[in-house]
Amino acid sequence: MFKLALASLWNRRGSVWLTILAIAVSTLLLLGVERIRVQTQANFSNTISGTDLIVGARTGSTELLLSSVFHIGNLSNTLSWQSYEHLRELPGVTWHIPMAMGDSVHGFPVIATTDALFAHFKYGNKRPLAFAAGSPFQQHEQLTIAVVGAEVASERQLQVNDDLIVAHGTGEISFSQHDAHPFRVVGVLKRTGTPIDRGVFIPLAAQGLVHGEYLPDSEHDDHADEDHQHDRHEHEAHQEPPVYTLSAVLLGLENPALALRLQRTINTYRGEALSAIMPGLALQNFWRTLSLFERALVAISVLVVITGLLGMLTTLLASLRERRREMAVLRSIGAGPITILGLLVVEAFVVTLVGVMLGTVGLYSVLIFGAELLQQQLGIHVSASVLTLRELYLLLAILLAATVLSLFPAWRAYRNALADGLTVKL
Repeated sequence: MFKLALASLWNRRGSVWLTILAIAVSTLLLLGVERIRVQTQANFSNTISGTDLIVGARTGSTELLLSSVFHIGNLSNTLSWQSYEHLRELPGVTWHIPMAMGDSVHGFPVIATTDALFAHFKYGNKRPLAFAAGSPFQQHEQLTIAVVGAEVASERQLQVNDDLIVAHGTGEISFSQHDAHPFRVVGVLKRTGTPIDRGVFIPLAAQGLVHGEYLPDSEHDDHADEDHQHDRHEHEAHQEPPVYTLSAVLLGLENPALALRLQRTINTYRGEALSAIMPGLALQNFWRTLSLFERALVAISVLVVITGLLGMLTTLLASLRERRREMAVLRSIGAGPITILGLLVVEAFVVTLVGVMLGTVGLYSVLIFGAELLQQQLGIHVSASVLTLRELYLLLAILLAATVLSLFPAWRAYRNALADGLTVKL
């Protein structure tokens, strides 16, 4: 029966190939949406790792998360430098990363921070940041320096020792540029697949310099009156902070189990209204708010698959009129109902199986040869890993649905009368 089904399909290969193509495209879309959904959620959860608390001015957890981790939006309130000094002195805090935001470079966010970012920030499975070229701030005496993410370097064609201008605000077009203080690129980070790739990182003192909040020691000396100069040691003891306010502070604890207690301590701090969030929990809560869009994508891909299967059903039904004589001949030579039913079911199964295989091959072709393009153009990072159990279930569901749908045209073919099939109609 299998050979007979293949021969029949080959005899109608034009329409069969179109049906296979429709099923292949449907399968490709279904698997692609599923792969993007799963890996986007994984990449989303792995945006930040190893950070126990994120602290900012009193605000919502989603707003603080988006601003500090994803560099999206602007926080309406900031925390003072005095509060930052209090945070880093809290018991159990082993490292701290201050962050000040609000500027941009051609739409890419500028994050003023310290070398602690490159030493302690982790993503994915606690993977540290690494330099593709150059080095961090501490290896340079110049103040107006910058380290750029991989995507910034790629889109703006930036390399070490190139110059860039920081602009006020977060828009792509700014009418207030800090061109009096051009920055020099001293480092390029390796690609991480996180918002770090789109960041421009500068020292905190450089942020204060371009905003007029901080003057280097040399400028203090140039403008100081001779009658009011202080002793060098006294100046160091009362040194002004590089910036007056910060957007957020990332904290790493000696014991992560203390995060909940320290969160409560920070939220009830009397010196200033602060908010402390645990990034892992905040990421999960934020992802739940996006579940509607996730379900919508899956529903659309399922509808496309159903459309492909209905196209196969339509092709089988349309071919029955042309094949009535074929079915009648098969019945006249002794083919029973099981043979007639089985023939059409096998044909539908073969067509669907070939379409599913071509769709799977198409998926891996896109993942292998188009992964870099997807990353650069759409910011979607999808790896060509083996099919998951859920994806295999989806493929089996497509084959099962095709088999069930083929029972209707098979039943119709069996019902065609022998005399009707052998009668020549003029």
